[in-house]
Amino acid sequence: MRRKTSIIAPRFVVALIVACGIALIAPRAALAHAILVSSQPAANSTVSGPDVAVLLKYSSRVDLEHSTLTLLDPDGKVEKITINSETSPGSLSAKLTGLVKGGYVLRWQILAMDGHITRGTIPFLVK
Repeated sequence: MRRKTSIIAPRFVVALIVACGIALIAPRAALAHAILVSSQPAANSTVSGPDVAVLLKYSSRVDLEHSTLTLLDPDGKVEKITINSETSPGSLSAKLTGLVKGGYVLRWQILAMDGHITRGTIPFLVK
């Protein structure tokens, strides 16, 4: 005569192992989101023009083909910025040229390798 608990016990163990596996993997997925770690120019900084190097560093790899940079100039005009294709895996770089004195907003949007899109803005002033 077999006891019913002997059939349930292996299923419970398997379910427990699967639950533990999911619990261990879930935080890694959350940590894979790319977060802006540093920027050049820094937010709310003042830089010298007319040419300004842009370097944005993220906490994880980004997909350059699906990432964008745009610049809002002092007159409100929006310009798409070409991203340097030889940037390291966790960063975006570009060169802004011909900037005049005034306030600018650099807008970035990136696709992280985990498939999530994040975006932000970096206001700065050209003197």
